[in-house]
Amino acid sequence: MTPCAVVGLGAVGSRVAHQLTSSGVPVVVHDPFVLADIDGAPDAQRVFAIDDLSSDRVAAAVLCGPAPHGAIARDLINRGVNVISTTDDPDDVHAMLSLEDECRRLNRSLVVGAAASPGMSGLLAAELSRRVDIVDEIHVAFHGTGGPACARQHHRALGGDALGWHDGEWIERPGGSGRELLWFPEPIGGKDCYRAELADPIVLQRAFASTQRISARVSATRRDRLTARLPMMSPPHAEGGLGGLRVEIRGSKNGQRVTEVAGIAERTAIVAAAVAASVADQVIGRGATAPCGVVVLGDGQLDDEALVTAVIQRGVSVFEYIGSGS
Repeated sequence: MTPCAVVGLGAVGSRVAHQLTSSGVPVVVHDPFVLADIDGAPDAQRVFAIDDLSSDRVAAAVLCGPAPHGAIARDLINRGVNVISTTDDPDDVHAMLSLEDECRRLNRSLVVGAAASPGMSGLLAAELSRRVDIVDEIHVAFHGTGGPACARQHHRALGGDALGWHDGEWIERPGGSGRELLWFPEPIGGKDCYRAELADPIVLQRAFASTQRISARVSATRRDRLTARLPMMSPPHAEGGLGGLRVEIRGSKNGQRVTEVAGIAERTAIVAAAVAASVADQVIGRGATAPCGVVVLGDGQLDDEALVTAVIQRGVSVFEYIGSGS
């Protein structure tokens, strides 16, 4: 089997390398700042320059480092490599979505936002959407962070302009506004969540184009909101604690209004790595039949149902809210 490259060996990337190795996929890694062997993937080959990655050496590359990924993704695609990006930065997502024509011309796949949020949020939305006839609304909420880059993005998001999809139009609202008390799977429970500059609405609107309303929020404390427009007061931890994801869809079935809710309570880096590794495994496994162009999870170009199953098999539990269908 042709190897898969993992670029960036932080909290997410090191787990992706381990999970791919455990699945029998040979791994090539690149991170100039991490020189030690990777736990669970001691035999991974190492390359010291991105230029060493090309289609004659790797079938795909998973980008797990800090944003931006756009320039690296374009470079790899032009060298014949399929790309899976874990970015959660809205500007970075926009940049990669603009590579659609280039990907199609080169017959390559670019999967954008293959992490927890976005990523798992799209997979859960697709899973829930199969239970209704029409999806009108999708609302995502996220709690916690992964590695340091994720923590910095969370901090910036609360200080930015929150993008939402409302009755067929994009709207912007101040980050840190729109408080809602939302419930995540235990032991997280209820958290105050606020609008933030997140990438989920961008990718979800692409995947579910007929949906009328899409929003995304993150949990935050009073201190988070007050300091969002200032530099971070202390360096982020190497990895955050328990994270949570909540996906709610509203729609109709047999003429009746219904709401479906699913969620996850797990370390963010574990969820992101499980999603990225599962996507890479599927893209590599499909070979020449892999989708051509830009892909977002939930749009049906990959087997979303199989991806949810694969993520669960990698140890991530998905919870459904009892009675949410009424």
